[in-house]
Amino acid sequence: MLEVPIFALDDPAEIRALIADQGWALLVSDGGPVVSHAPVIPDPATAGPEIVGHLARTDAELHELGERRIAVVVQGPHGYISPTLYQATPYVPTWNYVTVHLYGTPEILDPRETYQVLSDSVDHYERDRAEPFRLASAEEYAHRLLPAVTGFRLVPDRVVGKAKLSQDKPAEIAERVIAGLTDPVLATAMRRAHQRP
Repeated sequence: MLEVPIFALDDPAEIRALIADQGWALLVSDGGPVVSHAPVIPDPATAGPEIVGHLARTDAELHELGERRIAVVVQGPHGYISPTLYQATPYVPTWNYVTVHLYGTPEILDPRETYQVLSDSVDHYERDRAEPFRLASAEEYAHRLLPAVTGFRLVPDRVVGKAKLSQDKPAEIAERVIAGLTDPVLATAMRRAHQRP
């Protein structure tokens, strides 16, 4: 990913919030490459960019998870930006987006730790429900599934975040883009980016 200082997303709290909000990640490993999708959450035991997640055991074997470096891509809000929103010239269309890439070699978790990741993940995604489901309510069944699941923890050795949200445009143009967007999540992300000093 092209790294441009004006678009750098390097605030640890913002990176962690992006992972917490957008946990459906793309996992890419060397040697093939092998590409999978996996749910991830920020590691509850830390305050940094560490993540935990799980894959089907067969998927994990294809990745040779734990033996090879991987890149985990977490994508936030994104969308097409029409130059008609700028109400100025000369401009061309672009795509605004927020993403973070986490690199490293994951640690494979044992069955007890994997169950904890599954339980923490359920709690994370059920947190806003009036009556949240708890994995413990299906504990016996969940334990029967464990042999087919590989849990992992990634303590990244490199984190690259990017929030390309029209920061390179004059404030009045950025405001017109925000006002013209039909995606409120992308508009909110842009508004936050343009309020930073």
